Amino acid sequence: MKIRSPIVSVLGHVDHGKTTLLDYIRGSTIADKEAGGITQHIGATEIPNDTIEDICGNFISKLAIKDLIPGLFFIDTPGHAAFTSLRKRGGALADLAVLIVDINDGFKPQTFEALNILKMYKTPFIVVANKIDMIFGWESHENASFKESFNQQAQSVKQELENKVYEIVGTLYKEGFQSERFDRVSDFASQISIIPISAKSGEGIIEVLAMLLGLAQEYLTEQLEIHEDAPAKGTVLEIKEETGLGMTIDAIIYDGVLRTNDELALMSSSNEVLTTNIRSILRPLPLEEMRDSKKKFKKVDEVVAAAGIKIAAPNLDDVVSGSPLRVVNEEEDVKEEILKEIEDITIDTEDEGILVKADTLGSLEAIVKLLKELNIPIRSADIGDVNRRDIINSSIALEEDDAHGAIIAFNVGVHPNSLEDLNKSDVRLFEGDVIYQIIEEYEEWIKQKEEAKKKAFYDAIVKPAKFMVLPKLIFRQSKPAIVGIESLSGTLKQGQKLVNKNGEIVGSIASMEDKGETLPDITRGQRVAMAIKDAIVGKHFDEGDELFVDVPEKHYKFIEREFKDKLTEDEFETLYEFLEIKRKQEPDWGRFGLFE
Repeated sequence: MKIRSPIVSVLGHVDHGKTTLLDYIRGSTIADKEAGGITQHIGATEIPNDTIEDICGNFISKLAIKDLIPGLFFIDTPGHAAFTSLRKRGGALADLAVLIVDINDGFKPQTFEALNILKMYKTPFIVVANKIDMIFGWESHENASFKESFNQQAQSVKQELENKVYEIVGTLYKEGFQSERFDRVSDFASQISIIPISAKSGEGIIEVLAMLLGLAQEYLTEQLEIHEDAPAKGTVLEIKEETGLGMTIDAIIYDGVLRTNDELALMSSSNEVLTTNIRSILRPLPLEEMRDSKKKFKKVDEVVAAAGIKIAAPNLDDVVSGSPLRVVNEEEDVKEEILKEIEDITIDTEDEGILVKADTLGSLEAIVKLLKELNIPIRSADIGDVNRRDIINSSIALEEDDAHGAIIAFNVGVHPNSLEDLNKSDVRLFEGDVIYQIIEEYEEWIKQKEEAKKKAFYDAIVKPAKFMVLPKLIFRQSKPAIVGIESLSGTLKQGQKLVNKNGEIVGSIASMEDKGETLPDITRGQRVAMAIKDAIVGKHFDEGDELFVDVPEKHYKFIEREFKDKLTEDEFETLYEFLEIKRKQEPDWGRFGLFE
């Protein structure tokens, strides 16, 4: 058994300083070369122990960190999303994570996304509060530890930093985490350490590296044991074409040994296992970042975990990002293992629910887990672009339940041949690259649909209303009776049945007119001429009487249970007047039974 370097994933909101932090450690300038300073691809960098000791100096020896861990293996992810593709069977690929937050900006949508993913995979992490150099009045001290630099700041600056740290503490508390500034943490197993830094000046980097090494040594040594003679296990990060090499895959090897000519088993976009033989293994030189190493790769015959490598091999075009990588061997049925991993995540209930499409196995898993937590049913979940079959399936789901006529598409597009089908259908597509935002949009859509249904249902329910038959305004006594009335409460509508104060049916509203204009409904205070079908003035009611809209018992119960708060004050009073009238005839009218 051998101890490997812990795999550390750096996550956070765009432009909060993920790559700048790693650049400082590497002494490289990758962030400056990226479009807009944003990481475009997943990168991996090995930081050996001697480099960490050079940066940290005596700080490591003060913490009594033994030389158990060979170094740190950093994965730099594009923003928030790629962490979900970095997985191995049973959970996240990363052993530790750094959640980077701009101390002045605080938590952003992608920060919350990253935090939720860390929570879901139960990955130990530290919070790095970056850009302390941007706090008003901060005096930077290049390469200093946070404590050294903090002690030299003005009191007002110290207080401002404390306030910002406690805002982060408060946010983490709301999200279910106990946290504290790293030098005040009493229990590293139960509290999250917050380390204020400047990735630009290097202040606090010492503590970040020392903390990661210390946590790995204290809590992860058993997890970091590898079988260096066993066939390799890994995860595919990216598939890309390289000049002179053809199609290649960038991968992380987290266990065992990988050799040239090994037969690899990988997952294809059609959820099948494909095999290929390695032509060459290319490894970036120490401290070289995988994305920036076109001329700095070293061809090797074998590599032992943990390592970030590039593999050249035939038939890689159809491999999926996030695919498990296994070396085919006689001792294990690796094809079956990959298929089981796919089956763990790919869901096809053929029952009911929405469709989910994602770019990688890991992101699919993250979405599925989250939807399950929210009790959102899933008809099927798969990898790849939205295609015609998806739209047909979603259209079928829509017919069964309009809330299920939706496709959640994370980091994938719609196949060009299927765009017209989508536009012609009533299927709703929710797409983007922030899982939680897509799902929030879906939930908001569902909420709006439910509100619309509720409103339509409420509009269809017969609600309380009453009016008075005005004295001396009897225009016809019957067939139909035509009288002048004044609406006293609620809304009177054509077709509604009417009862008198004794609860007797007197007829129904045939029509209402005002100055020659026929009105479909009237509200409180309006005076109109009303034709009442089947009513006889003098028999069913007299001038000056109040008549009530006859609310069906079922409608009354719905109002009581769900819509009482929507009634106006006058409708509310009328409802209970009407209830008294009905219960004089039937004492149990409107009462809820045992099973209602």
